[in-house]
Amino acid sequence: MSETSKSSIENGIFATNSKNLNIAVLPGDGIGPEIVEQALNVTKAICNKFGHTLTYEYAIVGACAIDSVGEPYPKATHDLCMKSDAVLFGAIGDPKYDNNPAAKVRPEQGLLKMRKDLGLYANIRPVTTFPSLIHKSPLRADLVDGADFMCIRELTGGMYFGRPQGRSEDGNTAYDTCVYTREEVERILHLAYKYAGQRNKKVTVVDKANVLATSRLWRQIAQEIAPQYPDIETEYMFVDNAAMRIIQWPKSFDVLVTENLFGDILTDEASVITGSLGMLPSASVGIHTSVFEPIHGSYPQAAGKNIANPLATILSAALMFEYAFGMMEEGALIREAVAASMAAGIVTEDIADNAKAYKTSEVGEWIVNYIAK
Repeated sequence: MSETSKSSIENGIFATNSKNLNIAVLPGDGIGPEIVEQALNVTKAICNKFGHTLTYEYAIVGACAIDSVGEPYPKATHDLCMKSDAVLFGAIGDPKYDNNPAAKVRPEQGLLKMRKDLGLYANIRPVTTFPSLIHKSPLRADLVDGADFMCIRELTGGMYFGRPQGRSEDGNTAYDTCVYTREEVERILHLAYKYAGQRNKKVTVVDKANVLATSRLWRQIAQEIAPQYPDIETEYMFVDNAAMRIIQWPKSFDVLVTENLFGDILTDEASVITGSLGMLPSASVGIHTSVFEPIHGSYPQAAGKNIANPLATILSAALMFEYAFGMMEEGALIREAVAASMAAGIVTEDIADNAKAYKTSEVGEWIVNYIAK
């Protein structure tokens, strides 16, 4: 294993544990500003509770950045991210770009550039259930109750970044290229084994090795690495089988690791286990500053209405305390507060059932007050 891979993995797992938190705040587009505001308020409440010093600065990204400066991930935003200890991120996307196939610059390009420039090679998505939401899942309660696994998706390689990429001059043919290097595969697999060692000691490597050359490289390298972790069980699974198993037997997984495109699809599929897309946080870790964000999109239809669910973003703040700062007690208190708000029915309309639906700001305020008690 190269020294670069070693340092990258350590950056992804071992945190600073400093009492001084210096974060970049990137609200982004759509509901991003509303949900990030609540997550930042919760972050402030935790810092007040535990005696931490919080420093933060805002920056633009996505459609709002295109509108302002003509590019989705400006240099000023990147410079702020690089000098910060962590990034709290909202969402990007705007219908005026989504509905324009001819647009040369898109908000999503900013997200890809941020991942590439910050070296964010791993997206970590914990998938857990909340007792008050089990009935919301389309799966049977006995299948999802107690499900607790982690998806680790490679972020900077594969088809999203492979070249050549494009369309023919007549517009009738398009092509994408999937490329992976040994270094990229090694570092994400070692990261998966490190996390599995802290959990239930099982890694599921998901690929399509019966068809794709890049997947065969993944499986070859995984078979070379697995013996280095003799206390951890390794299983290999084709992506189509994994897609079925997530629905049929979600409790069979502990740490699932896969390439970029497969991970993008499987993690969204896994979100139904929790009962709501608005409940899943994520952490993107790698070489430089880590980014913490909800997995849902910008939901432009709800922007400015104060109805969006802020809980995934608030839970992303919990991951930030744990992964970026090594503050496990702080992260645990945020999760406790979120669970308490749900048990008390202080939730937004997407998970309120027939009970009263609370506003985005009301949910955030309730959690802040819970933490301050």
